[in-house]
Amino acid sequence: MDADPVAGGMSQAAQRITVAIVDDHPVVVEGVRSWLATEPRLAVVATGDDPDLLRHGAARTAQVILLDLRLHGRMALDQVAELSAAGRRVVVYSEHTEQETILAALDAGAVAFLAKHEGREHCVRTVLAAADDRPYVPPSLAGAFVGDRRSDRPALSDQEREALLLWFQSMSKASVARRMRISEHTVKQYLDRARIKYARAGRPAATKAALLARAIEDGLVRPEEIGTYRSYASTDRPTPQRPS
Repeated sequence: MDADPVAGGMSQAAQRITVAIVDDHPVVVEGVRSWLATEPRLAVVATGDDPDLLRHGAARTAQVILLDLRLHGRMALDQVAELSAAGRRVVVYSEHTEQETILAALDAGAVAFLAKHEGREHCVRTVLAAADDRPYVPPSLAGAFVGDRRSDRPALSDQEREALLLWFQSMSKASVARRMRISEHTVKQYLDRARIKYARAGRPAATKAALLARAIEDGLVRPEEIGTYRSYASTDRPTPQRPS
């Protein structure tokens, strides 16, 4: 994996969100790197075509990894799972946008899924959201989720759905607790209950991104309800209503 000269000196890159790009097509690497270079908060510190090289050099500490799901003719789901288990933030970046593929990547631990045709704006927004542990739903991802209605959709209570929605929007369980006027422990219980219900339905959602995928897929949360991060700790926001 090569150090990226566009990223500049280490002192400059240290103040920005560091990104590693793993793709076996040099033209894609150069294109994505040029997109990310338009955002001053991002610094591409390494590029390459082998996930194993993420263990070395500047890529070893990159805050976000943009990983092509198909490398050298093989799907890289095992690498997604391995990197995610090691605590790395992996954004899967692929031309394979079938719903089964998207959910498999999220179930493997990816924090986000981005289609290669999405373009610069969605690429930059997805990486920024991933670095902040925020969900971001590009159009193709939203379409894949909303396009399916499964009969094994779990029944969530109004409180569980509201806790999920506010957690997806605000990141902090503490701010969700303040908004709902309950304890942080109760918020965690609501989120854990939702995960348990999905696991019992045979559709596990171990990560925040996977849980968001399930909720959107089942119509419990609408993609437009996620949006850009804002604080919802204030008490003047109307309680979210269950979609009809």
